[in-house]
Amino acid sequence: MKKKLLLGAMLLCGTLSFAQTSDPVVMTINGKNIARSEFEYSYNKNNADGVIDKKSVADYVDLFINYKLKVEAAKAAQLDTMKSFQTEFAGYRDMQVRPAMITDADVEAEAKKIYQQTQQQIDNNGGLVKVAHILLIVSQKATADEQKAAKERIDSIYAALKGGANFAEMAKKYSQDPGSAKNGGELPLIYKGQTLKEFEDQAWALNDGEMSKPVLSAAGWHIILKQGHQNFYSYESQRDAIMKYIDQRNLREQIIDNKLDSLTKVEHTTKAELLKAKLDEMEAKDPTLKYLIQEYHDGLLLYEISNRAVWDKAQKDVAGLTSFFKKHKKDYKWEQPRFKGIAYHTREVADINNVKNAIKKVAFDEWAEVLRKTFNSDSVLRIRVEKGIFKKGDNTLVDREAFGVDTIVKPMKDYPNMAIYGKVLKAPKELSDVRALVVADYQDYLEKQWVADLRKQFAVKVNEDVLKTVNKH
Repeated sequence: MKKKLLLGAMLLCGTLSFAQTSDPVVMTINGKNIARSEFEYSYNKNNADGVIDKKSVADYVDLFINYKLKVEAAKAAQLDTMKSFQTEFAGYRDMQVRPAMITDADVEAEAKKIYQQTQQQIDNNGGLVKVAHILLIVSQKATADEQKAAKERIDSIYAALKGGANFAEMAKKYSQDPGSAKNGGELPLIYKGQTLKEFEDQAWALNDGEMSKPVLSAAGWHIILKQGHQNFYSYESQRDAIMKYIDQRNLREQIIDNKLDSLTKVEHTTKAELLKAKLDEMEAKDPTLKYLIQEYHDGLLLYEISNRAVWDKAQKDVAGLTSFFKKHKKDYKWEQPRFKGIAYHTREVADINNVKNAIKKVAFDEWAEVLRKTFNSDSVLRIRVEKGIFKKGDNTLVDREAFGVDTIVKPMKDYPNMAIYGKVLKAPKELSDVRALVVADYQDYLEKQWVADLRKQFAVKVNEDVLKTVNKH
């Protein structure tokens, strides 16, 4: 017995060993093993055909490690415990799993249910009726004389029909319903509730082949010929339309909810547990799905932690931005001078100087608000202004007045007076002159610092032998 147990254990160990080496660990980050298949998934997805900046496996390693380190930082900051994160991730994860909770048979059953409900409603209410009609339109605002004329005409048509005139020919000649007249007055099969009540009452009261006397409805005078009747269409003839209806109304989600509700009662479990079990089953069959969901999970964490550590931080860190700008000021030199100021147009010539006086002692960033309150606070706009840091070619008025370009400036309608106010700069003087560029560079700086700190904080070990086998096994 002891030998048998030992043999079984050895066989089990052999099986486990084979399973482990079939997808070996390519690296370990913060004590967590990364399987070769996960690295391959990420590498192949980000270096597929059509990607402009393709990386070699060796070049991609550092990018992948940095990505994983940031995710570890997010977990260390417990961002994965936030309710907002859990809700958003669960919504995405369930979106991948929920469709698999139902089968084609479940959808077919719902389609048949919809059909049966419609069939019973129509068949229990008189079924479908096939009719043709001749219509003479009578406006709701028709005068007494017009109403009398319409009645005399419909009676004349009715008399002709009773005398043996062909209904279809009379409909083509006299009916004012353009949709049916060209077809000899024939309408598609109708069911109760589709037409005007007076028309409907008469149509269902007739026997097959029987013609009505003139009937007045809100539309006008009708003569109705009942051609036949039948029960509702067969399921097979309506199946495609019902399936389209299910998709258009997004009823699959309702089918899924009903299935989950049913399973929770039968299996005495919860929706979350059912979805988790289905996800495990799907991931076992398709590792790509596992990594897709993991990618979304990590991506949400990466966005939040990067925003806190780099993006949002760089935007709000005025002291850091200012210091960074001063240290790297030479990196932001312009190839050509810029004009920092405004190009403006006024209704009245006096406002040319009034504008200059209003802002000459005001910080550049506050000019727009001062000008708006001073000159455009009421219903009449006294000035039109373009504010910014202009290079040659950005604005013809600036080109002429600031850069001495020989050009024609087209006057603005209703604002014949024009001028500029500001100064020409050979290079940026302060952070605000090139803030967007400084923010971008400062973000890069913070990113590098952050990654360097993460490399010190979390241990990283790469299995070079396994790395060599990526996409080669």
